Amino acid sequence: MSAIIEASQDRARANAAHAAPQIRLMQPQDAARWDEFVLNCPEASFFHRAGWQKVIEQAFGHKTYFYLAEVDGRIEGVLPLAEINSRLFGHSLGSLPFCVYGGPAATSDAVADALDREAQALAAKLQVGHLEYHNVAPRHADWHAKDLYVTFRKEMDPDPEKNMNAIPRKQRAMVRKGIKAGLASEIDANVDRFFTAYSTSVHRLGTPVFSKKYFRLLKETFGDDCEVMTITKDGGLISSVMSFYFRDEVLPYYGGGMPEAREVAGNDFMYWELMRRTCTRGYRIFDFGRSKKGTGSHDFKKNWGFEPTPLHYEYKLVRATEVPDTNPLNPKYQLMIRTWQKMPIALANLIGPHIVKNLG
Repeated sequence: MSAIIEASQDRARANAAHAAPQIRLMQPQDAARWDEFVLNCPEASFFHRAGWQKVIEQAFGHKTYFYLAEVDGRIEGVLPLAEINSRLFGHSLGSLPFCVYGGPAATSDAVADALDREAQALAAKLQVGHLEYHNVAPRHADWHAKDLYVTFRKEMDPDPEKNMNAIPRKQRAMVRKGIKAGLASEIDANVDRFFTAYSTSVHRLGTPVFSKKYFRLLKETFGDDCEVMTITKDGGLISSVMSFYFRDEVLPYYGGGMPEAREVAGNDFMYWELMRRTCTRGYRIFDFGRSKKGTGSHDFKKNWGFEPTPLHYEYKLVRATEVPDTNPLNPKYQLMIRTWQKMPIALANLIGPHIVKNLG
């Protein structure tokens, strides 16, 4: 009898696999099922989690469209999208603004294609300039693409000493400099010290700052999966990093340092300390995140022995005639960057969030 039941179940699963998925928007009661699917779908990332809907809507005021695909009542795919409509930076639909990874995550190509068609139909309905996916792997050979971003991921050893020895010699010397300087790490329950270090750092670079509200929402929404680690020297703030945890991965996503950090290798020590802490807790992958080619951030990560992997950011033009170019490497933004660096930090922190929310 059990063999008959199993055969019947196998046939049902096979039929469901060929059934057309039902596409609809996520409702509040779907959030737990959505996240369960994301956790178990190899194509999904931390940036596919349902909590991003709350974060993006409340921190930036953008409208979101979180699509799920169901087959026989089971979630078989998800595609989180957000719309940005800015007079200065244009009108776009993307998966997902402010996130490194995105695009459809599904159990099959058929389900992913169905979600993709829904997104393209929405982009046409909204009459956006373009639809944008942050893909790890290429999906649309006929769409426009940017060869700009790479990501850095590496497997850690459970033994901290082996991880230390795997760091190239010059970078390892910087880590040891921070250790000898007497730096210490602490886990913060709030984002106060982190925001001070982060906002100071981005002001020095001449780029607009995210709002403190955004970081509070990240911590509130993702709980223990969003961790703030702060580096101090004799009790004083040196640097701080906000990291995301997903499956067996740690992703140091936002970070910054005070001017004193350079003298004591504060940022070098910070990333090592995060690696040391997390490998002993059983995390296996250190995801150093996205960097633009030809930047100091890109070179810094390579110095750790991480090899870059291209990211495939794809753009379907709807009303636009060309792919947007809003990154700081664009020469037309150099005057703005120099002006921003000279602005008092209190003013920059007040104005910055109103600008950066539309950059995505």
